[in-house]
Amino acid sequence: MARRTITVHHVRAVLRGAERHGVDTVPLLRGAQIPPLLLGDDRARVTAPQFARLFRELYRATQDEFLGLGSAVSRPGTFAMMCQAALGCRDLGAAVERGATFYGLFPGGPDLVLERRGGEAVFGVRSDLEQDYFLAECLVIIWHRLCSWLIGRRIPLRWAEFGHPPPPHKDEYELLFGCPVRFGAERTGAGFDPHWLDAPLVRDEDALDEMLRRAPFELLSRREYGTTVAEQVRRVLARALRSSPRLPSLGEIAARLAVSPATLRRRLAQESTSYQRLKDAVRRDAAIAGLVEGREPIAELAARLGFSEDTAFHRAFRRWTGTTPGAYRTETERPPGAPPYDSSSDAFPSGGGPSGGGGASDGGSEEASRG
Repeated sequence: MARRTITVHHVRAVLRGAERHGVDTVPLLRGAQIPPLLLGDDRARVTAPQFARLFRELYRATQDEFLGLGSAVSRPGTFAMMCQAALGCRDLGAAVERGATFYGLFPGGPDLVLERRGGEAVFGVRSDLEQDYFLAECLVIIWHRLCSWLIGRRIPLRWAEFGHPPPPHKDEYELLFGCPVRFGAERTGAGFDPHWLDAPLVRDEDALDEMLRRAPFELLSRREYGTTVAEQVRRVLARALRSSPRLPSLGEIAARLAVSPATLRRRLAQESTSYQRLKDAVRRDAAIAGLVEGREPIAELAARLGFSEDTAFHRAFRRWTGTTPGAYRTETERPPGAPPYDSSSDAFPSGGGPSGGGGASDGGSEEASRG
C-alpha cells in the first residue's frame, strides 16, 4: 500500500537547525534525493523514504539527536540510554516519569512532564522549546509512539494542543496526531486515558535493540490504525489502486463499511475531509512514490492511476505538487550507478535523530503516522 507523502513544510522545519548552525543543506537534500527547488512551493510533498534519508543526512552532519533544533546538543546515544533506563520500570507511568527525569538531567534539555489531572493523563513539553516548535511537536509524537510500543498497544490520544499559532499546514495535524487539535495553547502536549499508565511494559532488550536500529523515523512515521472513517476509506482506496486503476465509488465504499452514502459523507465531513479529497490524496501519493522510487514510464504510471490521458495526469500532478511529473522525476533520480533504495540503510546509530527526545506521515508512515 502506498505510504502517505509528507508536506514540504516538515522538510523545511527539519532543516532549520542545520541552517542555523551554518550547514549547507543543499548537499543533504540531494543526498536524500529531494530536489532543493521543491522547498519553494507550499504544495510540494516528499515520500517517507526521502524524508528518512534526509534525517540520516542531517544526523550525520550535526551529530545531534535534535538535529540542531534544540538550544543544546543531544549527544548520540542519549535516547538509547533513556530507553534502557525506562525498560526496567514496573508500568508505563513509571517509565514515562523516569524518561522525563532522565532528560531533566541535561542542561538545555527538553523540560518534559507527565501529569494526571481531571480524569486525564497529559504528556507535555513544559518549556515548549521556543527556539523551534517543530522539535516540541516531534517530542510529543515520538513519546506517544514510544509509549504505545512499550506496552504493545496503540494508545488513542483524546486531543493534542500546541503552543504556537496555526501554521499554513494546520490541516495536516489531525491526521498526524489522530485526534482533535488546538493551537495557541499555553504549551505543546497531548491527553489520553490515564488507565494506560498502569499498563505493564512488554518489551525486552532484544526488541529495544531492533527498534533503535530503525529510530527515530520508525517512531515518527504515522501508521494507519483504521480508527477513523477517513483512514478506513483511504485504506480501501489504496488497496484498490494496487490492482486496478478504477477506484471504488463512494457508494461502493459505503456498502463495504455497512453505512449509507449520506452517512459516510457526513462522517468524513466531521473529520474535515471528503471522498474526493481522499481519492486525490491516494493518487497523489502513489504518483509521487512511482516517480521517485520506480522507473515506470510516465504514460504507464498515469494509466495505472486511472487517468485516461497524459495531459489530465500532468494537470492533476501540477495542482497537487506545483510541478510536472517529468520535472519531479528528473530532479529526484538517483545518480548513475547509485544502488536502489534500501530501507535498512535508514537506520540511525544508537537511535539518533530528534528523540523524545529521539520525527511522518501522516504524513509517516503507513506513516509520517504522523496518532
